[in-house]
Amino acid sequence: MSKFADIRKELHRIPEPGFQEFKTQALLLDYLSSLPQERLEIRTWRTGILARIKGTAGKRRIAYRTDIDGLPIEEETSYEFRSLHPGYMHACGHDMHMSIALGIVTHFVLHPIEDDVIVIFQPAEEGPGGAEPMMRSEEYQAWKPDLILALHIAPEYKVGQLATKPGILFANTSELFIDLKGKGGHAAYPHQANDMIVAASQLVLQLQTIISRNVNPLDSAVITIGRIDGGVRQNVIAERVRLEGTIRTLSEASMDAVKSRIEAILRGIEAGYGCEAAVDYGAIYHQVYNHEDLTAEFMRWMRGEQLDAPPGERMELIECSESMTGEDFGYFLKETPGFMFWLGVDSPYGLHHSKLEPKEEAIDLAISVVTRYITWKSQQG
Repeated sequence: MSKFADIRKELHRIPEPGFQEFKTQALLLDYLSSLPQERLEIRTWRTGILARIKGTAGKRRIAYRTDIDGLPIEEETSYEFRSLHPGYMHACGHDMHMSIALGIVTHFVLHPIEDDVIVIFQPAEEGPGGAEPMMRSEEYQAWKPDLILALHIAPEYKVGQLATKPGILFANTSELFIDLKGKGGHAAYPHQANDMIVAASQLVLQLQTIISRNVNPLDSAVITIGRIDGGVRQNVIAERVRLEGTIRTLSEASMDAVKSRIEAILRGIEAGYGCEAAVDYGAIYHQVYNHEDLTAEFMRWMRGEQLDAPPGERMELIECSESMTGEDFGYFLKETPGFMFWLGVDSPYGLHHSKLEPKEEAIDLAISVVTRYITWKSQQG
């Protein structure tokens, strides 16, 4: 196992929430400072980092992006290097992503190519969303790439497998927060109150009809209410209820239509239950839409390259289906041609699970594939 698997263990111990990745940033900067600095230039933005490896000609900029934040999940893995931060865990593989990114920086520092390579360590992917504000920063704009790529670990694929597709890969996603305010009261006198538990119950059922009756059956969309909070005691009619959930669609038009329908239903809830309703969409992530020509070219390169790759570095390419997963890498792809792919890590537990244990053998495979592809792409001019 390479040193990058060891670095991954260090990163796994210190998961931090979005825009609070202070220890993570310090660890990353410490490693980057240990590399030869002749071609390496580092800039920070909030808790994020941009690393530029100067090319021998510097005509273009090819970027690789990684996310760096953790999740508010209590870890339940069998690792000896479990999270040192109670209630937080790298349950989405960002520790793996960062280790791969450091391997990519290291490779191009030691083996420069004609083009500049920009490695982006982006904070707050899990929320509230770091891609958009980072892209607007002076630091990013100064090194804005001409091409960008990223990967995401995939527990359902085996180590040695890579999966992607041209076009939409990940869905449009939006958080959903709904607050209902009525009139509380004694449980014995319901006629003197406006019960928000009853209103919320009806609302949840009505929200599900949006997907079944307002979205084209040939399209895909999901509304999930994952949390309901309301009431103070069993014998008090609830004055306030908060619903928290998520919306996911495979088209921007469907996202707009779903939100419009939610707002119409809320107006009906207000009228029917004599209450006030407010909706907040929180963090909104643009779909991950892989540039079709570039992705098809990458897939052709993979099929041909793997025939000549060393046996220990060969990977199987799978053309996958789109996923309802959300990822704010989609904002980068909205402005810059590029693509994302799944990296197999072979775990029985899925993303965001407290027992997720991705296999570290995938780290070196990913470093090899990404660095060889970027080198080849640079050679194409």
